[in-house]
Amino acid sequence: MVGRSPVTPKTRTPRRTATAGSGYDDGTRRTEILQTAADLIATSGLRTSLQEIADAAGILPGSLYHHFDSKEAILVELLRRYHADLDRIAAEALDRLDDPAAGSAFDRIVELGTAIARCAVTHRAALQMSFYESPSPNPELVELTRRRPTALLEAMQQTLRAARWSGYLRADVDPAVLADRVVHTMLQVGLDVMRHNARADRVALLLCRLLCTGLATVPPTDAELDGSAAFAAADAAVRSWPADGEQDADDKAAHVRAVARAEFGRRGYEVTTIRDIAAAAGMGLGTVYRLIGSKDELLASIMRSFGEKIAVGWTDVLATDDSVAAKLDAIAWVHTNALARFGDEFRIQLAWMRQNPPDTPNPGWLYAKRLRQIKALLTEGLRAGEVAIEAPSIEVLARCVIGLSWVPESVLGRLGPRAAQLHVRDTCLRGVIARN
Repeated sequence: MVGRSPVTPKTRTPRRTATAGSGYDDGTRRTEILQTAADLIATSGLRTSLQEIADAAGILPGSLYHHFDSKEAILVELLRRYHADLDRIAAEALDRLDDPAAGSAFDRIVELGTAIARCAVTHRAALQMSFYESPSPNPELVELTRRRPTALLEAMQQTLRAARWSGYLRADVDPAVLADRVVHTMLQVGLDVMRHNARADRVALLLCRLLCTGLATVPPTDAELDGSAAFAAADAAVRSWPADGEQDADDKAAHVRAVARAEFGRRGYEVTTIRDIAAAAGMGLGTVYRLIGSKDELLASIMRSFGEKIAVGWTDVLATDDSVAAKLDAIAWVHTNALARFGDEFRIQLAWMRQNPPDTPNPGWLYAKRLRQIKALLTEGLRAGEVAIEAPSIEVLARCVIGLSWVPESVLGRLGPRAAQLHVRDTCLRGVIARN
């Protein structure tokens, strides 16, 4: 174990009634095909073909068509089952709110969070489609990929509201915003990059501790963090980013990238062609190919550009002589502003990942390097006593901290950058519990 937080209450092992369920275990041939497809899509992305699914299931493609008339029909069914499981978990959580034997407020949060995390792992292919949504000619598929887990958000909100009424959470905590943050975070446990080799329930418990009690041994104030050298470095890096449209008028490649970002955002990466980009840029098709190469090369260029903006902030923040908490806060400020300013680039990367899910959430910003940096920072904090948290390993702790440093787009859209940053401080560094 990495360490133990002095303010973390002991929690019980979640009851089996809160698990995500089997999802694909009714023993039918149709369900066997779905399970095979889910496993392939989760590891290889949506470019997985019906032939590959049939081969992996040990059947001929013609036999597969007896059960599903297209790959999109398989995707729709995977998403239906995923949302049905989420709704079931929400209903069970609401039923438990009236159970006096359900445990402490923290127990209830962990129990629901663990159920969500297990569901995300079970339905990881559908989860990827939901996170990395893009346009499709199938209206039901579009609706399912865009559907928010409304019932689950309501169940978590009611669970958090009960925790606030009991005095466990601070009176100023907004249950709706916190529920959005917690549900989004628990769903991310279904992505290998967050969970790595740890069990879903252990990662869910760690995330609940971070969200509720925070990482810092002594919770820093807003004044301390706003006045830190690390925050000043992050803010200077953010202000150095070029505004939209600021580019050399003679830089045709930059112009193509700017047009491509807009077209990818409007049409979706998968359906946008180089011909579409050339027409929007007012250039010949051959010229565009000479400037940027293939569509994949263009995407890689956009990803590098996004990553380079973030890298400036990370480098400057980590170079400061400041506390671990201040540096983590400043890194989150870089992320919050990157998401607010360059949302198209962020979503374009997600669209690429929907086709080819890698072992990193944002390959454009060198995740492996960022992970090493956060592990070193957390190790420093643990040795100095600035950080105290129980975790399966420093690796998993670092992955979770990186995940929490990115505020969900829904929360950012609701709060705006400054309030979203305060929310990140509460749900990563300070915690949201009421302290004596």
